[in-house]
Amino acid sequence: MENNQEKKTPEIVKTSQIRIDVHLDETNMPAHIEWDADDADFEGKEPAKAMMLSLYDGLQQNAMRIDLWTSEMKVDEMNLFMFQTLATLCDTYERATNNKELADEMRDFVHHFGHKAEVFGDDHVH
Repeated sequence: MENNQEKKTPEIVKTSQIRIDVHLDETNMPAHIEWDADDADFEGKEPAKAMMLSLYDGLQQNAMRIDLWTSEMKVDEMNLFMFQTLATLCDTYERATNNKELADEMRDFVHHFGHKAEVFGDDHVH
């Protein structure tokens, strides 16, 4: 613990749910994905072609993931989805650790990935 003081567990003042429905075809492959959330700024369920869910188990020191995509997801869409996901992970990492130097190194790789995956338009300048 920091400074030999115990961290207090914050008081829970609200619970919010995020729901993900995965509709499977006859071969158990995702045919349709939809989601909604208690705190969403829309009503009803929203469709999605792909999803990535990461959870961290602090007791087991283990990351758990669920990565799903429908057959409607095109390769160029997956390239853009991966690029956007990697880019936002850099921001998350920097906010969580305050390690701007390493986050910037990660951003350099993501930019390289974007070029290789051809997610940038012809007018892109670095």
